Amino acid sequence: MKTLKSSLIILGSVGLLLLGACGKADQTSDTNTTPPPPPAASQPASSAPAATSAAKGANGGQVVNSGAYHLEFVPEKEATGTHLDLYLQKGDKKEPVPDAKVTAQVQLPNGKQQTLALKYDPEGKHYAVVFPGKEPGQYPVKVNADINGEKVDGRFTFTQ
Repeated sequence: MKTLKSSLIILGSVGLLLLGACGKADQTSDTNTTPPPPPAASQPASSAPAATSAAKGANGGQVVNSGAYHLEFVPEKEATGTHLDLYLQKGDKKEPVPDAKVTAQVQLPNGKQQTLALKYDPEGKHYAVVFPGKEPGQYPVKVNADINGEKVDGRFTFTQ
């Protein structure tokens, strides 16, 4: 009789251990299958402290602040492609920076990349280029600005 009670206690303990192990395995597999949400705009790769704003900028675009610089990215669909505008401004007063060398690396939905040089538009006080791609999908964009040797970067996305 004593052996029967001991056997039941051991069997019950082993059963509880197995149930606990199964529960932990299910939790682990659930966390691995949930993909992280894609970012709308990301932190710039700059040595200066940066902050990203989820709000739209003054021109209705995505905003990234990098140190003393304010970058606002505004994509607009056109018949010939997508017009990409970048408002590059400096300081609290957000003064335009007209003398930077600005490029945009656009990743196409098929994984290929295209580099575009943005030109400054003095009337609009921003940099602009027309991206000719029309393939539907999401396009991650990395903007690089060289301002008299100072590098400022921002990451954005747009959808066709």
